[in-house]
Amino acid sequence: MNKKQKGNLAEMLARMVLRLKFYRIIEQNYITGRGFGCGEIDIVALKGKTIVFAEVKERQDIKSALYAIKPAQQKRILRAAEVYLARHREFRGYDVRFDAIFVARWHLKHYKNAFQMR
Repeated sequence: MNKKQKGNLAEMLARMVLRLKFYRIIEQNYITGRGFGCGEIDIVALKGKTIVFAEVKERQDIKSALYAIKPAQQKRILRAAEVYLARHREFRGYDVRFDAIFVARWHLKHYKNAFQMR
């Protein structure tokens, strides 16, 4: 299995786990578009009045996955979330949270509030 296939499998597992936790997945692999310097958000989900932007990382072990989301990537995700929220006014007034989901082989760890919006 190549790196892209492993990443796709990890994202699928992460979506399944979120659904089992009663999150509603509203976007996957959301790309803001050219010119925003943002990149991609792996999963956008809702739980109650909270919108969750989740980054999924697949690594050989959970310990190395914990350090996989560098500050520069966090900034890109934060900017992408700002663009998303500006385009989707229906989520105005919702709480916003940034989670990380780490997958290592068949182990999965969901960290709520992995990083914060400015």
